[in-house]
Amino acid sequence: MAEPILTYRGAVYPWHCDHMGHMNVMWYVGKFDEATWQLFGSFGLTAARLREEGIGLVAVEQNIQYKRELLAGDLLTIHSSIQEVREKVIRFTHEMTNQATQELAARTVLTGVCIDMTTRKARPLPADIRDLIARATTGTAAAAAE
Repeated sequence: MAEPILTYRGAVYPWHCDHMGHMNVMWYVGKFDEATWQLFGSFGLTAARLREEGIGLVAVEQNIQYKRELLAGDLLTIHSSIQEVREKVIRFTHEMTNQATQELAARTVLTGVCIDMTTRKARPLPADIRDLIARATTGTAAAAAE
């Protein structure tokens, strides 16, 4: 696994909070989603490349652990890392931290699958992307082979 990278920096606004006074779960998912696209962009899977090559990435599994409440006004960051890459699959983690306390507020692990946008069926991740991720996570391109 490579060192986590900063993929999101933001704040909790009052409209992010529910009747219990803390950030509602829908906003955790939204902020993690924004971090996902920053993570993908960091290794070349930009929106432009996805459009040009007719490929997409879809989440097939997401597990979220809520550790500490976040309240209106709290500043937060998300650091992300790739856990695993296979021919068609990428598994990654986001950790959301309260900037003031440095406490972990939430962690999510997602599994994504690369798809062909025309057929809507799984297809291999681009080889250069698999190799880049494998080198970053294990130091070798061999890990990208299925």
